[in-house]
Amino acid sequence: MVDLTEAQKRDFEAAAFRRLLEHLSERSDVQNIDLMNLAGFCRNCLSNWYRDAAGAAGVELSKEASREIVYGMPYAEWQAKHQREATDAQKAAFEANRPKDH
Repeated sequence: MVDLTEAQKRDFEAAAFRRLLEHLSERSDVQNIDLMNLAGFCRNCLSNWYRDAAGAAGVELSKEASREIVYGMPYAEWQAKHQREATDAQKAAFEANRPKDH
């Protein structure tokens, strides 16, 4: 295993997270329900995890603010621009594979 300092590990994790957000921004055609059905998490999950991390560090961050960080714009704007109605097949797959906390 590579021997990294805690600072390096944190910096590399942060860079990977920023790249993930950039990738998701470039792939607005991939709907959250698709992510949930395939991977068990979505953009909203990422925003919740971000807000949880901020809270653990004593920083209050609203749901709307954390979503704007992940979506790169206000959530309502992203929905209007990119979100499509889920198909019956997508909804059925979500119900069959729904994580316990959703």
